[in-house]
Amino acid sequence: MPETRSMQDWLDAYGESHQNTLNKKIHWIAVPLIFLTIVGMLWSIPLPETQWNLQLINVATVMLIPVIIFYARLSISLTVGMTLWCIFCFAVCFLYEQYIDFPLWQSSIIIFVLAWIGQFYGHKVEGKKPSFFEDIQFLMIGPAWLMSFIYIKLGIKY
Repeated sequence: MPETRSMQDWLDAYGESHQNTLNKKIHWIAVPLIFLTIVGMLWSIPLPETQWNLQLINVATVMLIPVIIFYARLSISLTVGMTLWCIFCFAVCFLYEQYIDFPLWQSSIIIFVLAWIGQFYGHKVEGKKPSFFEDIQFLMIGPAWLMSFIYIKLGIKY
């Protein structure tokens, strides 16, 4: 039978390898950038044109479905925050394509690589390997871990 973890279990496990102050600061920059750049890379993959998509239906918007399901099975409250974050990322991608004359996917790859270099440096300083080496699902927990701190500051239960 597969192990069932609560959102708090996931957040606590993630937090174990994120105790160092510098590593935490790096994560506050790199995790959102990695999430945004993944959205940017997926946003750049077009789906067949339809009369309804208005440039907003693409692989990134389709991938929101499993992301929301992943978070919803752990915390409805955090799902709301993560959905708002996804919508923000979509808006950034949409506006980027409207006003910047450099391919979104190229910018996304450059920033993605730099952010991961930062992440690995942070974990070197921490002295612990990234959590996703233990379980790939931790790649989805990182953004929720940051969101949980925002919720705590705002007094919102998750």
